[in-house]
Amino acid sequence: MTDIALAPRRYKRWRIFIAPVLLLIIAIAWSGFWLYAASQVGVQADAWRAREARAGRIYDCAKRSVGGFPFRLEITCDGASVTLKSQAAGQSATPVTAKLGRILVVAQVYDPKRVIAEFTSPATLSDGQGQSFAASWGLGHASIAGLPFTPDRVSVEFNDPKLERIDQSVQVPLANAKHMELHGRIAAGSTADHPAIESVLEINQGSIQGVHPLLAAPFDLDVHAIVRGLKDLEPKPWPVRFRELQAAGGHVEIVQSRVQQGDLIAVAAGTLGLSPSGHIDGELQMTVTGLERVIPALGIDKMLDEGVPQATLDRVAPGVKTQDINNLFGALDRAIPGLGKVVKQNANVGVAVGINALGKEAMLEGKKARSFPLRFVDGAVFLGPLKVAQTPPLF
Repeated sequence: MTDIALAPRRYKRWRIFIAPVLLLIIAIAWSGFWLYAASQVGVQADAWRAREARAGRIYDCAKRSVGGFPFRLEITCDGASVTLKSQAAGQSATPVTAKLGRILVVAQVYDPKRVIAEFTSPATLSDGQGQSFAASWGLGHASIAGLPFTPDRVSVEFNDPKLERIDQSVQVPLANAKHMELHGRIAAGSTADHPAIESVLEINQGSIQGVHPLLAAPFDLDVHAIVRGLKDLEPKPWPVRFRELQAAGGHVEIVQSRVQQGDLIAVAAGTLGLSPSGHIDGELQMTVTGLERVIPALGIDKMLDEGVPQATLDRVAPGVKTQDINNLFGALDRAIPGLGKVVKQNANVGVAVGINALGKEAMLEGKKARSFPLRFVDGAVFLGPLKVAQTPPLF
């Protein structure tokens, strides 16, 4: 009677070990899965580095480690460096190298195709010609979806980015912003053999020194663009990519762009392509408020007041001779003493009126504006008939 009563008790005690044993089995299996996934990190990273190296982009780590057990994969790259070779037209012999302290890449074990990366500031850059630069930021991170092959979506963001040129022991400011972000994705409806890239660039309180006075004051920029005409997304040097794009009749469609700098607001849309020489070709239709601020910033009034050097005049008004303008001012002074000086001092007003006459009246965000084309002709930038800049070739 006693033995019969004890049997059920033994059976119940055995059942309480089922859950711990199953949990132990699951833990061992999960640990094995995590270790396998961690081992594949190096394999995939080396394969990606090899593909990029063939395109002239060499990535390296002084020390690489993997952690994040049990649910994440955290790849740390200490002593990270990037060397760019043959990425600019005519500069194949001068690689650019960037070095930064650490890059942390995080992925969930159950979703390894999406990763988030964080970049530790600062970074140093050298161009192989003795010039060095320093870049810093408050927070820098990126997210990539669609790995390990061609990403479907990429986003990069920086808070308080700064770029300075290192002149011996002095750092000279070149560019900065309060916030900057770039987003790119495969456009809807595109195919693998004809992919289109849709991108959005946003810069808040950006400033660029030493290029043009218009860029030195803080500005906000938003650009939405689509690149069409690509044949594939295989890693290639940028000049090769641009040459293929030009040969295929590809272009960049500026769907919408907006720049604001104080009271000056400019919006533009249009299409830009590449000429056979590798220069930008195309036209943007612009609408601008505060156009009167642009004229002095371009230096047109100053060059008139100083007698208009021919080299400068060729840049903004090709075909017009310095002697013609100087003779005009001299004739005005002879007819009515001082009249030539008055005309010079008010030349910027006349130029503004002339540019206004080329476009048409418009309204932009409740303000009076002018609408006119901004043309790119084999790299030359024309504001109406005035040549205001020359862009370098891309291949």
